[in-house]
Amino acid sequence: MSEWRKDPIVDRWVIISTERGKRPNDYKDISENKKTHECPLCVGKENFTPPEIMAYREPGSQNNRPGWWVRVVPNKFPALRVEEESSLSQQGIYMSMNGIGAHELIVESPSHEPGLDTQTEKQVEEVIWAWRERSLDLRKDSRLKYIQIFKNTGPVAGASLEHTHSQLIATPLVPVEVVQELNGAREYSSRHGSCVYCDMVSQEIAEQYRVVVESSNFLSFSPFASRFPFETWIVPKEHQYDFGQIREEMVRDLAGILRTTLRKIAIMIRNIPYNVVLHTAPVNIQEEMHYHWHLEIMPRLTIMAGFELGTGYFINPTPPEMAAQALRDTEEFYPLHDGSSREVYHYV
Repeated sequence: MSEWRKDPIVDRWVIISTERGKRPNDYKDISENKKTHECPLCVGKENFTPPEIMAYREPGSQNNRPGWWVRVVPNKFPALRVEEESSLSQQGIYMSMNGIGAHELIVESPSHEPGLDTQTEKQVEEVIWAWRERSLDLRKDSRLKYIQIFKNTGPVAGASLEHTHSQLIATPLVPVEVVQELNGAREYSSRHGSCVYCDMVSQEIAEQYRVVVESSNFLSFSPFASRFPFETWIVPKEHQYDFGQIREEMVRDLAGILRTTLRKIAIMIRNIPYNVVLHTAPVNIQEEMHYHWHLEIMPRLTIMAGFELGTGYFINPTPPEMAAQALRDTEEFYPLHDGSSREVYHYV
């Protein structure tokens, strides 16, 4: 029987459609057409990108030359530019503003193609440090109000380059999706005197139905009102509203649970397309201490069609309890980029 489920944070209902249900093994391997043209993100191709903003590199190596293991560059075709001047105009009922912002690309490895799931835990840790460093630096520009870090994997998920990378877009406005979460978290805190994300983590740990991986500092789980099959959130157990607050031991822990979660998803469906999105508090405005930063991993296995676009309701054919169980039970040897193999351990 199908079921309507309400997201506890925002006023969003999702249809968990068991009538058209798809079990985890109903999803087939997704074909992937490899591109053969020269990759501009590989080591030795540094002149193919704009000059780097920052890089983690070997001592003595030169900027924009080999020797790096994480590299951040301006997007060659930016959606927004930090050089733009603030200018707001009104024409009748229509309002517009110059394209102020920043658009950066984080090259996550010198080697071509493998995603974060095939990198070493140390390499994933370095990527997270780069995310934090750029977030802290860009917020120094008081015009910027939100810093969106995201990762697209696979053409269906919007990735135009195969080489593993993530992106950062800083905007002068707070996105509507984030505003809804902020309002929902604020209202919940006002009614219950606690954080909705903290309460969610506590309930998921107590019930265990939707838990994928649990670590010392984080919980990876399929949310109760999952919009997509195998949708997975990674939420800090400690209440933190701003990703910039993350501490060193948390970075190490996040690297491990993020890599393990992505690996489980990749083992479940080969070449699965997905988006990873960081949700965090806005910057340079009033602090939203009731908020709780988190990562959302959204596989792209279903298509938004007329009903979804017309109503805003999502239809998820795979219940999150079933998806979490399948991911939780995924234990097998999986190749790492360093040529070795390591078991995906069952943490819970």
